[in-house]
Amino acid sequence: MGDTAKLTAGGGDYEFPMKSGTLGPDVVDIGKLYGKTGMFTYDPGFTSTASCDSGLTFIDGEEGVLLHRGYPIGQLAENSNFMEVSYLMLNGELPSKDELDNFEFTITRHTMLHDQLRQFYQGFRRDAHPMAIMCGVVGALSAFYHDSTDISDPEHRKISSHRLIAKMPTIAAMAYKYAIGQPFMQPDNSLSYTGNFLRMTFGVPAEQYEVVPEVEKALDRIFILHADHEQNASTSTVRLAGSSGANPFACIAAGIACLWGPAHGGANEAALNMLREIGTPDKIPEYIARAKNKDDPFRLMGFGHRVYKNYDPRATVMQKTVREVFDALKVNDPVFEVALQLEEMALNDDYFIEKKLFPNVDFYSGVILSAIGFPTEMFTALFALARTVGWVAQWNEMISDPGQRIGRPRQLYTGPTTRDYVPIAQR
Repeated sequence: MGDTAKLTAGGGDYEFPMKSGTLGPDVVDIGKLYGKTGMFTYDPGFTSTASCDSGLTFIDGEEGVLLHRGYPIGQLAENSNFMEVSYLMLNGELPSKDELDNFEFTITRHTMLHDQLRQFYQGFRRDAHPMAIMCGVVGALSAFYHDSTDISDPEHRKISSHRLIAKMPTIAAMAYKYAIGQPFMQPDNSLSYTGNFLRMTFGVPAEQYEVVPEVEKALDRIFILHADHEQNASTSTVRLAGSSGANPFACIAAGIACLWGPAHGGANEAALNMLREIGTPDKIPEYIARAKNKDDPFRLMGFGHRVYKNYDPRATVMQKTVREVFDALKVNDPVFEVALQLEEMALNDDYFIEKKLFPNVDFYSGVILSAIGFPTEMFTALFALARTVGWVAQWNEMISDPGQRIGRPRQLYTGPTTRDYVPIAQR
């Protein structure tokens, strides 16, 4: 491929520069397309358009590769922890022990919420969806933390980033507690990021909460696996909101709102519901037959991925983790057996192999979260908790980019042509 791409359109020939990243396909820089040709490109969903350049996350869907700052997701999930991955995403390199200790200390000291926010929760109905609460509370943070909303100040951006990462577990846990009518649990600085979240969610003031190491490790892995995923819908929303100069709390609230959509953040809930619908392993052949039948509305959830056309690298980690959690909690749930047998049958069925319908991360994460004790309506809130790190890192990268401009997609107009106004008496 040459250094330029040639376009023939409207009777003219035009050249546009090519750009290469460190990994992945080359891109055609069409930034001056309209100025040169008077035309736009048409790309619904922006699936063939690079909206930015980024050094955070790389995905090769054909090969099933996911890298954070160059590190394979499998290595990070197996050897690292969520706080270390968070530092990596924000700073570009893995921390030294002192750097990690200081980072964890900083995050730990930001976990408490302003006490007036307790009253904010009282404004919601008890049956409010946790994501509705998350949207509202995160958006409201800008009303409480005026000292870190100057996005032109690197120190302000750093403080607000730390605050968002630190407070999201507290916000999510309080949403859960509010729904079930239990008192809010204050953070415990002696626990890990994930252990503290488990205690705030499932602990009660009346007794000591014991963190189960296997559960803590499993949830920490889930957080790592959901930390960032390149320019997906919610991340693009955060960047678009941020491009206008909106404060970071508003940008992350916008990301939460986008993630709430069932096509984005609700996939693990849908996968778990499907496994429960199947019920027992002996019914799997019947449901696989239904999935192959184009006239049957039933679809196998948790298989295949819009980006990955190979095995989802995050699912490999989840498969091992689900066994560890079930063994530690001594869970005897037919859903677990359905998941394992369904996976085995699908991986050996020509229909699934041909269509590359491999189990994705959502196939397993819903089963694990359910086993830990989270209700399905909390799944997306947990996703938002983990993805906050990616959103914040992406937002920081965008704001720091001197070439950053406000997002302004174009359109193909298909409405009426120019027409004259008709007074109401003549209509």
